[in-house]
Order: sequence, then structure tokens, then C-alpha cells
Amino acid sequence: MNTRVLECDRLTRTVSVGGVGRSLVQEITFPLERGQVLAILGPSGSGKTTLLRMLDRLDEPTSGTVLLDGKDYRLTPPQALRRHVGMVMQRAYLFPGTVADNIRYGPMQRGIYLEDAKVEALLAQVGLSGLAPRDVATLSGGEAQRAATARALANDPEVLLLDEPTSALDDLSKQSVEQFLSSVVHARHLTCIWVTHDRAQARRVADVVLLLEAGHAVAFGTAKEVLPA
Repeated sequence: MNTRVLECDRLTRTVSVGGVGRSLVQEITFPLERGQVLAILGPSGSGKTTLLRMLDRLDEPTSGTVLLDGKDYRLTPPQALRRHVGMVMQRAYLFPGTVADNIRYGPMQRGIYLEDAKVEALLAQVGLSGLAPRDVATLSGGEAQRAATARALANDPEVLLLDEPTSALDDLSKQSVEQFLSSVVHARHLTCIWVTHDRAQARRVADVVLLLEAGHAVAFGTAKEVLPA
């Protein structure tokens, strides 16, 4: 049985700056097996977020592609793709309204209404039991990140993309959110791509690591191979 869920195939993005082409990400290729956690690691400006956004087609590649379950992801409309590939941003972006409104948003786009019990079950998974009626404006940073994760999980994604999900949090919240994200990913056996600039975090959370520098992949392998202690 083929267990490869996602594969980047020479993924490249070039933009024009002052009439001159600038490569943000250059020919990135890697495979990802079902249930693996990949950390994308590199300094600011190395192309981490650009690569992640291309995986969800928030940015389109200039060349190359992504294979999802062996199928070119450009054959799937972006909105449909995002039901299979969920994303949690660096800063939790929640729609105005209640926590429950946010959780229900994705399924509602395809005509599915999540009952209260399902919403509560998702919130329980991320440690927000009982907060369904809360206005999102009253949530702390850590609570908002958990709510954003529950919203992504509401679509039952196959792949979860995390764009530095703890970097905007204080140290206590960072530790808590990192632990809960790892537990949710493993409990659901999700394939996960976790962007970080924190080498210690990458060693803690990842099975495999992709190291980027100036838009190029300079290393790919197990966390122990790429980031020896």
C-alpha cells in the first residue's frame, strides 16, 4: 500500500521585483509519508512561509507542483484542496463572532452544519471545552491559536500545515500550544508540516526536517540526521 501522502516536485516560486525576477523558493523536492511530521527550518527570509503557502495554493508556484495522494494538486480547485490540507497561521486569524461560529465555518461552505456536540468534541480536543459561545475577541493568544486549530480540524484534513504556530506566544503559552498540537497531530495520525525557526522545537516535534537557506533546500532527512544534538 502506498503511504506517501504529499510530495513536492521541484516546487519553485519567482516574483518580479523592480522588473527583475527574484526566486523565493527554488526547486524544492521532498516526499512525506502518512502520519509523518516534517519541520521546515530556516532563518527569516529563507522561504519557509512561501513554501507553506504554496502547499495550500495561497500562492501559486511558478513551476513544479505538489502531489497529494499521487494526484497533481492543480487538478483540484483551491477551495476543495483546503478541505484536505488545513492551515494554521502564525497569528490566529479568527472571524468575528463566537468560537462555535468559527468552528462551523469550513463545513458550512459545503452545506454541512456541525451540531453542538460535534463542536464541543472538537473544542475538547484542543483544550477549550465549554468555550463554544465565547466571543473570539475575548480569547487569549493561546486560546485563539487553539480555536484556529479546531477550526482547521473541523474539515477533517489529511494534511495539517502549521506556520510558526507558537512564535507569537509568550513562553508559557508556547510550551502549552506546542504540546497540544503535537498530541492532536499524533492522536489523529495527521500528516503535518510545521514551519519553525526554532531548532530545539524542530527536534522535539518532527520526524523529518527540511532545512532551507535563501530559498534552497540544503538538507532533508530525519531530525537526528539534520539536527544532531
